[in-house]
Amino acid sequence: MLSQQAIANRLGISRSAAAGHIMNMTRKGYIKGRGYVVSDAAFVCVVGGANIDIHGKSLKSLRRNDSNPGAVHISAGGVARNIAENLARLGVDCRFISAIGLDQHGEMLKRLSREAGIDMQYVHEIASESTSTYLSVIDDSGDMKVAISDMNIIDRLSADRLQQQQAMLSQSALIVLDANLSDDAVAWLTSALADIPIFADTVSTTKAPRLKPYLSAIHTLKAGASEAEALTGMRARTTTQLQKLATTLHAEGVVRVFITRGEKGVFYSTAEAAGLKKSPHSKQVVENAGGAGDAFLAGLAYAWLESLPLDETLQFALAAADITLSHPATSNPAMSLSAISRAMEPQRVE
Repeated sequence: MLSQQAIANRLGISRSAAAGHIMNMTRKGYIKGRGYVVSDAAFVCVVGGANIDIHGKSLKSLRRNDSNPGAVHISAGGVARNIAENLARLGVDCRFISAIGLDQHGEMLKRLSREAGIDMQYVHEIASESTSTYLSVIDDSGDMKVAISDMNIIDRLSADRLQQQQAMLSQSALIVLDANLSDDAVAWLTSALADIPIFADTVSTTKAPRLKPYLSAIHTLKAGASEAEALTGMRARTTTQLQKLATTLHAEGVVRVFITRGEKGVFYSTAEAAGLKKSPHSKQVVENAGGAGDAFLAGLAYAWLESLPLDETLQFALAAADITLSHPATSNPAMSLSAISRAMEPQRVE
């Protein structure tokens, strides 16, 4: 509530200079209303699953019905939580909404996520349920061969619980959700927050169809090829099939479609263009491919916040995915803007 003259005196500048700065800051939206109240910085809210991941990676080709020598790695995971961690490591103010139990895994999730920079204050703790656990077996090439997810607790993240954070959610610059959420939760998010761009991840072939009734509210959809098929009932193998599938999704209201295809890169379709984009690092050693799609969607979200053009958006998101591939967990602590910049350098040379 200082006067312009008082502000000028403290800064050691003239009153007219202070007035000019205030006028410019008001015009750019940094100051809202009288009293020089500074606007909050833009933030993203991510809503969905949070797990303790237990990955077993074989040292050689997997042999069924036998014990395979390898390494076991335990870390924080979950599609939505991984997206939130990647965004936080890229410097984004990221607020996470999920459900965890009052148990050791829940405490581990909170600690590791906070250390990564995620705002965990909106996570619901439910004493009657166990924290989600995801158990996977990975072959020597880094591909997941089979997994079991124990995620009953996420069904407790109902519309009633989400409404408790409606004031915060309504101020988000962007909302990212995953298909781990119940129909009740997705229905509320897409109706109550229809004015905010929503990015969605299909998670798996089992859960992808959950998003079908709400496609008209989804701005950006990221799916694997098999997940896109489960969502639409259409084939997604050839370029022609991918284009037809994307056209169908656009007709439903999805603005941007990104279908990840592993080493084959990503198929994209927007109002600007459609095509295939492959990472220049597709031959790199893969420790765990499980979190690459999560990092890719985080890259899309960051690029959208920064208003990057489509080509730079694809380069940025693919670089984020590449960084994640090189770590045994589904999120890589080395994720950063500088790491992505280094990963993008070969693309700039080309």
